[in-house]
Amino acid sequence: MDNIIKQEQNSLMGLLHGQSGMEIPMPYERDILLFDSYVAGISHVDGIEELEPFLKIGDRLDFFREPNNPYDERAIVIKNTDDIKIGYVPRKDNVVFSRLMDAGKLLFGRISKKEYEGVWLKLEIQIYLHE
Repeated sequence: MDNIIKQEQNSLMGLLHGQSGMEIPMPYERDILLFDSYVAGISHVDGIEELEPFLKIGDRLDFFREPNNPYDERAIVIKNTDDIKIGYVPRKDNVVFSRLMDAGKLLFGRISKKEYEGVWLKLEIQIYLHE
């Protein structure tokens, strides 16, 4: 252990090991709004009538890729935070989002508007990238 080189406080090695006395800004996380869309396929979800009262404006929605979906290889499933499926990102909107997710990016949504059109529940969402 006699051959360990002592690091000077103002050296690069001292800086890298937090011994410089200098504060280094830490990377920060942020959520970037990418797009406004809606939840597709809600009418095909069993039990959506019972779930609807628990879906609130501002609620976070988790996105999961479903590459083996027989109808759309770029499908993105939308679930609430209790892991209950509420629908999909619309096919017309999922081309770029599926590529981002396949590249390891974390996307999620937030409910921005909730209304009934006749007997159909319509959920408008905002899609975010978490960086």
